[in-house]
Amino acid sequence: MKSLKAIILAGGPGTRLRPLTCTRPKLLMPIANRALLDWTFERLSWAGVSEVVLAVNYMAESLRRYFGRERYGIKVKYSLEPKAMGTGGPIKLSQKLIKLEEDETLLIMNGDIWCDLEFSVLEAAHKRNVGRGAVTTITLYEVKDVSRFGVVELKPDGRIAAFHEKPSGKVKSRLINAGIYASTSQIFSYIEPRRTSMELEVFPRLASENRLYGFQHKGEWGDVGKFEDYLKVNFKVAEALAGEKPRIEGSAEYNSTVKLVPPVILGDGVRLGSGSRIGPNAILGRNVKVGENCQISNSVVFDGVEMEDGCLVKGSILGEEVFVGREAKITGGSVVGDLSIIAPKVKISRKVYVCPRKEVNKPALGPKRIV
Repeated sequence: MKSLKAIILAGGPGTRLRPLTCTRPKLLMPIANRALLDWTFERLSWAGVSEVVLAVNYMAESLRRYFGRERYGIKVKYSLEPKAMGTGGPIKLSQKLIKLEEDETLLIMNGDIWCDLEFSVLEAAHKRNVGRGAVTTITLYEVKDVSRFGVVELKPDGRIAAFHEKPSGKVKSRLINAGIYASTSQIFSYIEPRRTSMELEVFPRLASENRLYGFQHKGEWGDVGKFEDYLKVNFKVAEALAGEKPRIEGSAEYNSTVKLVPPVILGDGVRLGSGSRIGPNAILGRNVKVGENCQISNSVVFDGVEMEDGCLVKGSILGEEVFVGREAKITGGSVVGDLSIIAPKVKISRKVYVCPRKEVNKPALGPKRIV
């Protein structure tokens, strides 16, 4: 049995996730206290993938340092875009690092998605499609709102009849491009060595030639391109991992007066003050310190955050080593960048985004950015 190879598009700047992506690549954003891309690497290893090329650009060195030359037993190579080359250009650029035999399957995927897809099942489906002339098999997922995605019209035999990128009007299908593909080596001949769009140029051409097929994934899937989606994915994973019993990763300190409302994940070294209420949907990273009588719900708290007594964090995200002063309140989809300081009794609400290393000394009502 031949091992699989994969290309992961990892070059995006994650603009919609700033201020958190000011200090880290989007693919290192934590999902249930693990880097997003670690979840993907683990699943790729289960499917027998032996080699991955990361197509990098923004904060490429951070990704190199984190993943090194091997991750989960998978050899890691890096292809650096000299400039942004769309969704197709990085794939073509990666070709020189991939030695692919004619009958081998290549997995290609966007790095900013989380899903529980079994890659080996996708490969098997693609192999069947190749026998019917397929070059590429796109993973599909059904959603209610298709306006943000590429929508496909699927024939009964699995062929994709049409591909509509982010349609504005009515469409016949709710099946979207899930950003994961299985392909033959022929895919490289369809991509120009320049800025190229898979969605606008390559896929429509393949569809017109009856060489594009679909594979519907019916498990879990999430795009983490926006804060709302990032939180949803975290809570979905937390529910799967923790369920009705809090998940404690290592050791945590708290007494019987602390109420944990599942799903809750506590990273190693978390300390919770008396009378605090944590959850539902609360994910705390490593070495987080929470004072007495605090409330944290529907929120993700990164490593090293410290909160004094009486704080409220609801529906928000706190970056690494943020300090939150006594009785401060952070709510309404607000996001605080790494190493920022929120002064005592300050209220931040309605999508206030605080850039890294800022000190907030007065109330802020959004939507707004504090830079």
